[in-house]
Amino acid sequence: MRVCAVLALAWLSFAPLGLAQTVKQLAITHVTVIDATGAPPKADMTVVVTRNRITALGKTGKVQIPRGAHVVQAKGRFLIPGLWDMHVHLFNQVSRRPPNAWYFPLLIANGVTSIREMWTRPEDMKQVREWRRLQSEGTLTAPRIAAVGSLVDGPAGAETTKIGDALPGPTANIVATPDEARRFVRELKAAGIDFVKTYSSLPRQAYLAIADEAKKQKMPFAGHVPFATDAVEASSADQRSMEHLNQILESASSRSQELFQVAGRDWTSKHEKLMLDSFDDGKLRNLIAVLSKNQTWQVPTLVNARLYALQLDQRIIRNDSRLRYIPADEIANWNRLFADRDREPTAAEKTVRGRLWQKQCEVVRRMHDIGVPFMAGTDLGTAHIYAGFSLHDELVLLVEAGFTPLRALQTATRGPARFLGLLDTIGTVEEGKVADLVLLDADPLKDIHNTQNIQALVVNGRYLERAELDKLLEGAEAFARAH
Repeated sequence: MRVCAVLALAWLSFAPLGLAQTVKQLAITHVTVIDATGAPPKADMTVVVTRNRITALGKTGKVQIPRGAHVVQAKGRFLIPGLWDMHVHLFNQVSRRPPNAWYFPLLIANGVTSIREMWTRPEDMKQVREWRRLQSEGTLTAPRIAAVGSLVDGPAGAETTKIGDALPGPTANIVATPDEARRFVRELKAAGIDFVKTYSSLPRQAYLAIADEAKKQKMPFAGHVPFATDAVEASSADQRSMEHLNQILESASSRSQELFQVAGRDWTSKHEKLMLDSFDDGKLRNLIAVLSKNQTWQVPTLVNARLYALQLDQRIIRNDSRLRYIPADEIANWNRLFADRDREPTAAEKTVRGRLWQKQCEVVRRMHDIGVPFMAGTDLGTAHIYAGFSLHDELVLLVEAGFTPLRALQTATRGPARFLGLLDTIGTVEEGKVADLVLLDADPLKDIHNTQNIQALVVNGRYLERAELDKLLEGAEAFARAH
């Protein structure tokens, strides 16, 4: 099994965290533990946390509770690992404001204790290192930033990667030739970036040069499969994760070469209809076999795909109660970027979008059934994706696509830890693991919606009760009103 332990080196230097400033030890008793290993739930358990580690786990009454420990009686409640969002853009807001006052509180309040940051420019790494330092000192309540990638695109994407008028020029780095691509990878390595994120308009030869140079530099690459590249080729080039199902349906088309040539320049319902009408089940089966053999991780961000389908009903988008957590200038930028959503789709467009959504769900189910690994991600930083909240939406959509609740839960717990090469340290509820934990009021294995019924949280070694989580939400809402 391939791992990406290099992604974690800058992150996984666990100093004693915030619990040392409150209580030295915590004991959660009479709780049902869903450890995310795949084992059945364990009822009436006691979990002891010392500083930021699980130091004891066993049947209540058989585990000694340390003298002076803070005891939480959790009968009727369920304990799961802290959740991960594996596709986040902390720096992509219109304002470029740091996310401390709104993203971080919303993520934590929703039980998201770790993230993979997918689009950080080298000059922003100083800020990331500062957050990591504050976390290690226990002075910042925030998700762990487990990996940071920097985006590279081709010349055709120089304009399309601009975020409205918010930033001067394209936010991606642009390479046109294999030599430029190799030089860019070396520069990222020197800057301390954890991985290279490939983007959609990369020329095929530049993409392959990135893959080769990344291997030489022992630096993973992940992201979009470029428009001009077949997903089979990308998997064989050792792309670690594929985001948004990019190029999956195109690569499963009997007219794939035609689609590769026009994608990105003519992404219309006509393109989508051609892709769906030319779907080749045999090509999909071959693609899935390659993805499974290579263990190429998928981060489908179904919340975004479903949002595209929901453009059919503006009332759902415009009346979302979670808009109260979003600053007004961010909402204005969402509206500016996606102004076409106000246009009533034609009947033909509605039909195509409905077909596309159903096919995407089918493909996710079939990949999962054959053993392709998945991780939950939301594309936070894009329009109408809500920090923390949307991660729970993603878990629901994975279950609707055919995952069991346990398998869906693992895409946001054990799976990310395995992907990052950290499974011996985090991602499950086991003795010796880092104590990022979510205490739920109801069983998520009976109904995945129950991951949203959060009673308390252990994050960075600090125990946060429901009242404290509510204060985080209130603070984020107040910040949004003031900005």
